[in-house]
Amino acid sequence: MEIGIKVKKLRELRNFTQEYMAKHLDMTTSGYGKIERDESEVSYQRLEKIAEVLGIKVEDIINFNEKLVFNVMHNQTGITNGYVVNNGISSDEKSLYEQMIAQLKEENAYLKSIIDKLR
Repeated sequence: MEIGIKVKKLRELRNFTQEYMAKHLDMTTSGYGKIERDESEVSYQRLEKIAEVLGIKVEDIINFNEKLVFNVMHNQTGITNGYVVNNGISSDEKSLYEQMIAQLKEENAYLKSIIDKLR
């Protein structure tokens, strides 16, 4: 997979627009689009800036493999099971997500108790 395609997939995973990327890279949207279409060479310095905007490392862009992110497995019955694999999440990020989930569960329980009291 070419670098431009990898950058595009990573941008889309972050829900960033080409305009957003171009603005943060101090370039035109057209110029940024050429990067994603592999119509222009990307210097290592530019790749560093792209990685910074995406919040990842340059190595993550170079080694990106969408099959590791969205891997669709077919079992013998023909039923499709989708799995999301994210090997790049740090223990700090995992801990933060777990805290957020716990907080949301607490909020949910609290709101349910309020609803029950109003009934």
